[in-house]
Amino acid sequence: MPCLQNMIEREQKGIYNLHMHRLTALFWGFVALLLGASVFFGVGASVERREIQGRDGKIENGAIVRLLRVVDGDTVLVVQEGQKPAHVRILGIKSFDAKIEKDAASPYGRAAFEALQRALADKPVRVMLKDGARDRFGRYIAILYADDHDVGLGMIEEGLVIAYTVYPFPAMTIYLQAQEKARSEKRGLWANSEAAQRAAAFIKEWQRQGR
Repeated sequence: MPCLQNMIEREQKGIYNLHMHRLTALFWGFVALLLGASVFFGVGASVERREIQGRDGKIENGAIVRLLRVVDGDTVLVVQEGQKPAHVRILGIKSFDAKIEKDAASPYGRAAFEALQRALADKPVRVMLKDGARDRFGRYIAILYADDHDVGLGMIEEGLVIAYTVYPFPAMTIYLQAQEKARSEKRGLWANSEAAQRAAAFIKEWQRQGR
């Protein structure tokens, strides 16, 4: 009987060790997968930035450009004479995504898209760069002027976009004042309770990030 008991104990111990070995292998395999995914997406984002910067032409501060295409409610593709086209992320504004179906905020993303089309199409546009900076996607960051009007500020005044304040800029106080006026008068997205709540949540998060 003692021999039988010892055999059972050894068998149980062997099964336990086998399970532990498999669990350990699964654990380290999962860790390797996470690390691989992190590297993959990190490299992917870096490649995307390099591709945009590699494809895009140069824009000089204060240059006059013309609109080629509106990408979304806060990003455009423009071209300066003698250069290749370049993407510009408009400083100080954030648009809702226009492509999400059955979303209360999407109509305002589409409205912002259309407003940019009207404001910039078939007219000279002046680009005032933010210290020549680019964002993490490789796009230039700039204020755009058409007919001597700040296009982004005009969209805030109409309640079509939100004032993006994570990174301070000289006109930020003016943008925030315009946004508060649009909100109090329930213009654009501020007339829709769900869109307004989402915008308020974004603003709260940006304030936290900007501290």
